[in-house]
Amino acid sequence: MNTTAVSQLLGVSSSTVQRWVKHLGLEMKRNEYGHYIYSEEDVECLREFQKELQKGVPIQSIAIKKKTRKGSVVVQKQAPPKEEKWMEKIRELESRLNNKADSVVAYQLMQHRGEIEELEQKISMLSEQLEELQDKYDEIAAAVEDYRNEQEKRRKKTFFRAIFNL
Repeated sequence: MNTTAVSQLLGVSSSTVQRWVKHLGLEMKRNEYGHYIYSEEDVECLREFQKELQKGVPIQSIAIKKKTRKGSVVVQKQAPPKEEKWMEKIRELESRLNNKADSVVAYQLMQHRGEIEELEQKISMLSEQLEELQDKYDEIAAAVEDYRNEQEKRRKKTFFRAIFNL
């Protein structure tokens, strides 16, 4: 039985089943692709673990008695020499590709960091200019208000003079 079948049987996700296997320290058989192969004993052990969790027992406190396994040897076919060379080249190319991808991402992060710093500088410069403009606006508004007040005083004086000069 594979991980997907066990996860469906227990009603949990595949990653949860794998986490439980690691937590319990189960030594799992693997197929030629490296996928876990579950026996009935493994499934029963996981069921017991699930029941304990459902009872509310903390994961650290759960201890499932493992049955001792008899050793089994999985014989893998050895690849012919040509295939082994190709596999080695493929591994090397994958490694180089991963390193290249890492370096590209690091370069892009540095570029983005530089752009962000430039934008922060522009924002601070614009904030300063905005404050200066606000100060100038306040000065002009105060001057206009003073001018209006003075004009109003002159109108009143002219009005009173006109009345008293009659």
